[in-house]
Amino acid sequence: MNLFAQSGWIKLLLIVFLLLLGAGSLVYNNYLVGKILDQERVSVELWAKAIEFNALPVHQQANAQLIDVAIALQQNPDVPDSLVEKLLEVESLRSSRDFVTDELILDEAGNFKVPAVLVDSNDVLLGYRNVEASKLKTQRDSIALVRNLKEFNTPVKIVIGDENTELAQFVYYGESPTVRLLRYFPYLQIVILSLLLGIGYTTYKSITRTEQSNLWVGMAKEAAHQLGTPISSLYGWIHLFKDEYGEDESASKLITEIENDVQRLSDVAERFGKIGSSPELNVIEIHPSLEEVVSYMERRLPKLGKGVEVRKSLNAEAKVSLNPELFQWAIENLVKNAMDALNKKDKNAFISISSEVKGSDVIIDIEDSGSGIELNQFKTVFRPGFSTKKRGWGLGLSLTKRIIEEYHSGKVFVFKSEPGNGTTMRIILKVQD
Repeated sequence: MNLFAQSGWIKLLLIVFLLLLGAGSLVYNNYLVGKILDQERVSVELWAKAIEFNALPVHQQANAQLIDVAIALQQNPDVPDSLVEKLLEVESLRSSRDFVTDELILDEAGNFKVPAVLVDSNDVLLGYRNVEASKLKTQRDSIALVRNLKEFNTPVKIVIGDENTELAQFVYYGESPTVRLLRYFPYLQIVILSLLLGIGYTTYKSITRTEQSNLWVGMAKEAAHQLGTPISSLYGWIHLFKDEYGEDESASKLITEIENDVQRLSDVAERFGKIGSSPELNVIEIHPSLEEVVSYMERRLPKLGKGVEVRKSLNAEAKVSLNPELFQWAIENLVKNAMDALNKKDKNAFISISSEVKGSDVIIDIEDSGSGIELNQFKTVFRPGFSTKKRGWGLGLSLTKRIIEEYHSGKVFVFKSEPGNGTTMRIILKVQD
C-alpha cells in the first residue's frame, strides 16, 4: 500500500503546468515584442524619410530664395507684395519640414526612444539619435556603435540628391528600453511562478504531512486505549491460573511465558500511548537497552527457511539521551523489516546488528541479505503509508524515523542498498557526557 503514489503525479502536473505557462508567456511576449519592433521600424523609417525629405534640392532652392528675399529686404525699404508672398511661401516649406521632423518624429513626449545612427555608404557616422555623446568621443567608438547596431535590424536606406547626384545613406537602429525589458520579462515571470508554485507545493505537503501525522497519532492512541481492557483482563486470568496451577512446575513455566508475553503486549500498548507526546529522556548507557531488544528479537521472531543467521557486534559503550521503550521499539521495527526482506529459500540469509562509537556519535547498523531497495526509494520508505507488502500499513519505518529523529534528535536512513544485495539501515545518536 502506497498512500504517496499520487505525490509523483502532482509534481509532474505542476512541472507540466509551469512549462506550459512559461511557453505560453514566452510566445505571447515574443508576439508583443514583434509588434513593438514593427512600430519602432515605422518610426525609424519616418525619421529617415524626414531626413531624405529635408535634403531634397527643392528645399535648398527655397533656402536660396529665402536668402535673396532677405537681401532684397535689406536693400529696399519699401517691400513689394510679391516679395512678401514669396517669403511666406518659403517659410511655409520650412515649417512643414520642421513639423515632420520635430513634431511627428522627435517629439518631446518621448515617442522616439530607439537608438539610431545615420551613416554613408562607407559607414562614416553622419548623425545619431538617442545615443549618449560620451560614447562617441573617438572614431573607434563610432565604428563600434555602428557595428553593434548592424546586428539588430535591417537598415533603412536613404537616397540624397537628384538623379544625377544620388548618394546612398543608411539608418541603423537598435531596440528601445521597453523592448529590452520585455525580452527578460518571461524569464522573470517563470522564476516568480516557480517560487510561488514551490511555496504552494511545500505548504501543501506540510499540511498533508501534519494531517497524516495527526491521523497516525490518533490511531496509535486509540489502539493503546483499546488494548488496555483486554490486557488488564489477561493479567487477571494469569493471577487466577497461578492460584489454580501454581504448584504444577510445567504449568508454572507456561504461565510465566504467558505473563512475559502479556507484559510485552502491555509495553507495546504503552509505546502507542506515547506517540504524539513528548517522551521522557534520560542519559543512560545504550548497550543494555540494545542488548535486551536484540536478545528478545532472537527468541521471538520466527525462523525463516532452514534458519537465519543473526550476527551481533554490540560494541557501543556510551551514554546517550534515551527513552528505552521507544528506542527498543525503533530497533524492533528495523529488525522486523530486515526479516521480511529475507528470501526464505536463501540458505545463507543473515541479519547483522552492530554498534560502535565514532567520535561523538553512536552508530548502529542493521544489515540484511534480503531483496534490497531501489535508490529512488531511499527516502520514500520512511513516508507514512509506504509499504511494499500487500497488507502492510506502512507505519513501522515512519514511526522509527519519528522516534529517532523527533524524539531522540538523531538520524535514521538507508546507509546502503542494492536490489538483490541486501540493505543496511543506520541510526546515529549523539554521545552525552
